[in-house]
Amino acid sequence: MNIAYTIAPGRGDTDLLLLGFARALTARGLRPIGTVQMSTERPDAGPCDMDVQVLPDGPVIRISQDLGHAAKGCRLDPDALETAVGLVHATLRPGVDCLIVNKFGKHEAGGRGFRGVIAEAASMGIPILVGLNEMNREPFLDFTGGLGTELKPETDALVDWFELQAVEFSDATC
Repeated sequence: MNIAYTIAPGRGDTDLLLLGFARALTARGLRPIGTVQMSTERPDAGPCDMDVQVLPDGPVIRISQDLGHAAKGCRLDPDALETAVGLVHATLRPGVDCLIVNKFGKHEAGGRGFRGVIAEAASMGIPILVGLNEMNREPFLDFTGGLGTELKPETDALVDWFELQAVEFSDATC
């Protein structure tokens, strides 16, 4: 399984890292699919507003719901997330360069969200990079059977991993 994950230490750092990785692949003429989180700053924004862009050039979707500033619970809008999942699934086909999933979160840990897309991409041999937080590390490792490779939270480390996957794939198809 060509699946890797990264955990960046600061709030929003994984989002920026995966966005940089997607841009690095695109600059090389590749077309990654998946999602990257690119939350939009708004003066009236709540503490957990979340927007994802569907790669490579799809829409930006707000995947959080406004529950008010006093709300303490999860702000994820499951319907909006599933819309993003459906759009990514529609682009999944053999020959895709890479699947990027901005976060294996609570929704995925519970058996929903991007789990099906990740599993299908893995069955096609597509390299998969997932953003992760410590809270969901164990559910992710359970899901992957412990086969996920942890990468340093550095763009160069992500690109190096991807290049190794591309070389191994081309060697296997010769």
